[in-house]
Amino acid sequence: MLRVVFDTNIFISALFGGFPEEAYQAVLERWCILVVSPAILAELVRALRKKFHTPEGDILAYVRQIGRIAEIVRPTRGVRVLQNDADNRVLECAEAGKVDLIVSGDRDLLRLKQYGAIPIIRPADFIRTLGPSRSAE
Repeated sequence: MLRVVFDTNIFISALFGGFPEEAYQAVLERWCILVVSPAILAELVRALRKKFHTPEGDILAYVRQIGRIAEIVRPTRGVRVLQNDADNRVLECAEAGKVDLIVSGDRDLLRLKQYGAIPIIRPADFIRTLGPSRSAE
């Protein structure tokens, strides 16, 4: 089964619809295996709290849901490829989790195109990757 890591912006955008929501729904429906790290979850909490002023109860419920459906990895090797530390944490998670794809809407990550042998793609491309059987659901 396809193993993927989502950048924090995918989790946030999933709350508002469109391809990120479809990508998250694919994870909920077990079309792929989502891999996350504590650093990604911490960044998600920070963003929801500070940028979006999301109520604490909603943040907790969302993070718990992600924790239940995802495989949590704890990277042991630090990466310093991009200037943004949060982006580097995504790369670390991808490497530690031996994922097949990184799904992101972040320009800096997308500019890389891939990290090692791991492609970095937009949510729309991820949905297409899952194939017609997924989109027909």
